[in-house]
Order: sequence, then C-alpha cells, then structure tokens
Amino acid sequence: MTTVEEVEAVLGRPPSMIMLKQIGALDDGCRAVLALCPLAGFGYRDADGVSRTTFLGGAPGFARVHSPTRISFTLPDGEAHGAVSFVFLLPGVGETLRVNGSVAKRKGAETFVDIREAYVHCAQAVIRSRLWQPPVAAGPTPEVDGEGPLRGPGVAAFLAAAPFLALSTWDTEGGSDTSPRGDRTVARILDGRTLAIPDRKGNKRADSLHNLVQDDRLSFAALVPGRTGVLHVRGRGSITDDPALLATMALRGTAPHAALLIDVEHAEVTSSEAVARSRVWTSHLAKGTAPDLMVMAGDHLAANMAAAEKGLLARVLAVVARTPGIGRALRAAMNVAYRSGLRKEGYDDVEVEARQAVGPVVDTGLRQVRIAEVRRETPSAVTLVLEDDGRPFDFRPGQFFTLVADIDGRPVRRAYSASSAPGSPRLEITVKYVEGGRFSTHVHRTLRVGDRLAVRGPSGAFHVDPAVAHEVVMIAAGSGVTPMMSMIRSRPAGRMALLCSDRTREEVIFADELRGLASDRLSVTHVLTRERGRLDAAGVRGWLAGVRPSDDARYYLCGPEALVDVVRGVLAEAGVPDDRVHHERYTSGADSADTTTAPQEMAVVDGDHEVGTVVVEPGQTLLDAGLAAGLPMPYSCTVGNCGDCLVKLRGGEVAMSGPNCLTPEQRADGYVLTCVGRPLSEVALDIAEPSPDGRE
Repeated sequence: MTTVEEVEAVLGRPPSMIMLKQIGALDDGCRAVLALCPLAGFGYRDADGVSRTTFLGGAPGFARVHSPTRISFTLPDGEAHGAVSFVFLLPGVGETLRVNGSVAKRKGAETFVDIREAYVHCAQAVIRSRLWQPPVAAGPTPEVDGEGPLRGPGVAAFLAAAPFLALSTWDTEGGSDTSPRGDRTVARILDGRTLAIPDRKGNKRADSLHNLVQDDRLSFAALVPGRTGVLHVRGRGSITDDPALLATMALRGTAPHAALLIDVEHAEVTSSEAVARSRVWTSHLAKGTAPDLMVMAGDHLAANMAAAEKGLLARVLAVVARTPGIGRALRAAMNVAYRSGLRKEGYDDVEVEARQAVGPVVDTGLRQVRIAEVRRETPSAVTLVLEDDGRPFDFRPGQFFTLVADIDGRPVRRAYSASSAPGSPRLEITVKYVEGGRFSTHVHRTLRVGDRLAVRGPSGAFHVDPAVAHEVVMIAAGSGVTPMMSMIRSRPAGRMALLCSDRTREEVIFADELRGLASDRLSVTHVLTRERGRLDAAGVRGWLAGVRPSDDARYYLCGPEALVDVVRGVLAEAGVPDDRVHHERYTSGADSADTTTAPQEMAVVDGDHEVGTVVVEPGQTLLDAGLAAGLPMPYSCTVGNCGDCLVKLRGGEVAMSGPNCLTPEQRADGYVLTCVGRPLSEVALDIAEPSPDGRE
C-alpha cells in the first residue's frame, strides 16, 4: 500500500469523533499526567536527519511544563531537531497521553518543545502487550536467516520477549507521531534485516501508516517488562496486506488487517537509565492518584464540539461530563468495550486492570538535600554546605558520602569525605576541581545555592572514634585533608598531629582555620612540594621524629596511592602494627571496565537460597541490575570505595572498574564488587555475608 486511499480502503477513514479528541495545548488534566509520568517514548530526528526513538524520564515530572504550549526535558544523548513526538506512560494505566510538537530551542542538555497537539490514546496497545502485568517467560530465540542488524548481540532474544514498543514516524508537512504498539510478540523477525509488525483492527487513527506513505523513514524503541534495557531500531517502513504474511500473525484464526514491514538499518540493545530510574516495573500508580484518561478524552471531545458549535450534542456531552459518578460509569463501559474488541481480534486472555507491580519497591538509600552555601576554599576547591530541613547528618569523623547529580540527563555519582563534624544539620563536602572531571566540573561551574543533590551514606571504615582518647597522627595530601578536618573539628580527646602536603601555599585547603586551631593539643605542619619537592620517606621520618607519637597512637593517611604507600612503608619500618594504620586512597574517578555489547543473565543466591535472576543490560553494573529488579543486593557507596557490595562470584566472568577497594586476596578468592562490576558472560553471585577479611 503506497497511498492514503489504499490505506483507508483497508483500515477505513478515522472517525470524526476520534479526531475531535485532540487539543492544541496542555490543559489541567494533561499537566496532571505529566506531573505523575516517570517515562515517555520520544521520537526525534538529529542534525543529520536520522530518525531516533528513545525513552526519556526517570522520575515523575521529568517533563517540565512552562506554559500550556511549551515543555522542556533533558535529552541525555543526541540533539533533537524539527518535529518531535511523545507517548507518556503512567505505570499501571492502560491509556497513554500522546503529545506532538517541534523543538523550540536547546539550552545545554535541556530541550524545549512547542506543543502542537495532545490527545489521549486508548488502552488497547498496553492491554495487548500485558505491559503492566507480571512478566511471562519469553519464547525461544528465533533463528535469524541471512546477515543484517537483527543478528546483533541480544537483538533477536530481546524481540522474542518484547511485547511493547513506541513507533515514531514523520509526515512531509513538519509533523511527527510516536504511537504505542503492543502485541504478545510486538515485532517478528523475517530475516536478518526485515521485521513485521501486525496492525490489528483496533487501530482507528492510523497516524503511523498515513505518515509512512509520505516518508518511509521510521524508528522505534521496544521494552520487555521487568528489564531495564531498550532495543533501538531504525530503518524504512512499508505497509502490506499480503494475505499469506498476515495469516502467519493470526490469533485464533483472526488475522490483522495490515502489517508494517521494516527494512532495518540499525538495531541495538542498550541499558536505559530512564527505565531503571522510573521503576515502572516495581511501582504502579495507586488507583485514584492520576486523572482518568478516558474522562479526560471525553472532556477534550466536549470542549472541541462546543468550540465547533456542534449544538445539541455538545450540550448533552457537557451535561453528561458534570453528572456525579460519570467517571466510574465511563471507565466500566470502556473496560467492557476493550474486552469485547480485543476478543474479536483473537485475544482470549484479556486483562484490562493492571495487576500488582512485578517486584518490591527498592529503597535506594538516597537522601535529597539542598545546597545552602557554596564556600570558596582555594582557587581549585569549594565546600558545598548541604541541608535537609534541619535533620542532622550522623556519621563518624573521616567517613565519606556519595553525591549523586543529574549531569546532562544522566546520574553521575562521586564519593567525597565529609569535612564537617557529625551531628550537625549542615553537612560540609569539600570538592577539588579535577581537569576533565565531570562531577567536579559540575560542582565548580554549575551548582548554586538552592540547587538540590542526592546523598547516599555515610560509608567507609576510615574514621576515628571521638570518645577514644588515643593520640591521632594524620598525614594528608591535597584534598586528602578533608576527612582529617572532620576529625579535627570533632575535637576527639587526646593529642593530634597533622602533616599536610600541597603544591603551593595558595592551594592549602582550610589554611586559615588550621592556623587558628593549632595549639599544644594540635600541631600542624605544611609541606609545599613546589618549594621543597615531593614528600618522601625521609621527610616523613623526619616529621615523625619531631612529633614523637606515643606507643598507642593511631595513624590516618589520605592522599594519592604513591604517598600512602610511602608512609605505610615508613610506619612498618618503625614497627607500627598494621591495625593502628588506617588509610584512604583517592583517585580522580574510576577507569571504565571492559564490557560486553550483549545482555547477560545474572543469577543471585544467598547461600543455599535462590534469590532471583535478572538480565544485566550492556554497560550496566551488577548492582544496578539487581536493584532495578528488586533483589536484596548489599551496597553502600556505589562507587567502589567502601566494599559493602562485596559478593562471591560463583560462576562466569566479571570486569571491574578501577581503582577500587577490592584487595588482591579478595580478588584471588573469587570476590567481586557489584557496584563497579559488569558481566562478560552469564554470571552467578552469592550475596551471603562474607567474613570480615572477605573469606568464607
């Protein structure tokens, strides 16, 4: 079929009542939906005109409404141009909200869109797909004949399990459309580069098909319930009513009236931060939380008919809309209509109401905080003063927190030691600028008073006990002084000595405060490496000789790995027991681990008890995949610094980003850190708590 007339001869013309349900701006109902929506399919074309569809979101209200005709959102990858379109999903709700418009401007990663039309889409695609039902076992992965993109890593297996996709098409008049498609298997592989998507008889608007006879370029993004990966496909589409092909997609003898054939140019499975953070598989909206979208559609229809001066019918609809209880009656009638229509299409197990979420809601351990002050310490270091509505921050002096910020639409995590004393309603985190560092650059150039961050922690075994009176000896370099400052500000009983190494006097963090705190109880010594050279073993020995620590002194070392190793060697020569030496190495961030381009299965046990199985998407960590599936994974810092996510690798191969806190002994014994580990094969993990040294 290559013309609108041919398409309409098979599908029929869209009923006028259907077209009257769309509105030209976001009303209160649409705004309420966007405020609750954590995930949306989004279709756009990039600067080169390449069609792309992805899923946006991660948290309710990710699409910010600036006016009835303008919204904005963060697009993590790529840059949208021209006509764009959305399908907004509410977890547990069948109907979707479709919004079409065009890019108005971009500001960094923020994209602003002018709205052209919005309308409610019926629930048939979601019901057909069983999107909000507990996932069912996927069918066997089909054999793929011939070469082509559909032979890519994990693509055929994903399609065998995928019941839902968002399909994006464009017309030649500056319009775009992203529509939901659902089926038990939403797209079928014909060969290495060809897909078929059935178009069943419930499709009334047929926007996608009308667009394709004008412009055959398309893209889609597919979902599998319970998984956080997304299959991205783009190519060129055509429409067919070939009886032999349609017969292969019949349900109980009822074939679709048409099918979409896609000549696939690109297909790739990727992990999706938006899907993982949205928790659509583990947290459905409670009944009554969101406006009933079918009632919204009725309101839109009544308003448009009144505007079109439809007379008596418009007045009747207006009266009906104000009738008490009409929403419940309309919902009941629509559910009956859905069941009847889908059974006529050949579905015999129609479930209109969403069942319970797939898994438990996961406590992420994140605490939302507000930046109360940004204090400049040196030309390259600032202190963030964080507040949480007066609630105190409890931790041990020397411990660190993991800060989480959205940077260009992606959550970025970094661990920083607290520099303040514990128990205060203000947490102070001092961040030194690192050339090329995403997080430190964001802190220094972007964050302002009033901005919000997420904080996880405290974490780490590097700390003092303020109640113990032993002497504390501290050796730090650069920003390694921050945990020492927390120890000093906590004023533990007993004598304290600090040796601090910095390049220049201007780069000494907390210089004025340390000068003021120096006393008989606290001695402070600075080494400026630009003047005297690097702090070496001889320098450490000389300083210790002058300090003359007591026999029961405790030593705390924080700085680059080379310095920490030098000091540990000096202390070992002096006969200081290992259990009195505590050290924290810092780095500018973890190196990327080797990873696979194919999804991998992860089985989790707790001793002899089977916990669950989940698919780890390409690039995703073991921890992120487990938490997204609701598995009880142990963790704390999430950046490889604390060791709380240590688990036993029972089978398979895992690559880990480094540097991290895993010891050579733990690695040799088969332990891995899930927060920085990515599977290179199918893996099996045992989350039973290991002994303190990591041994069984």
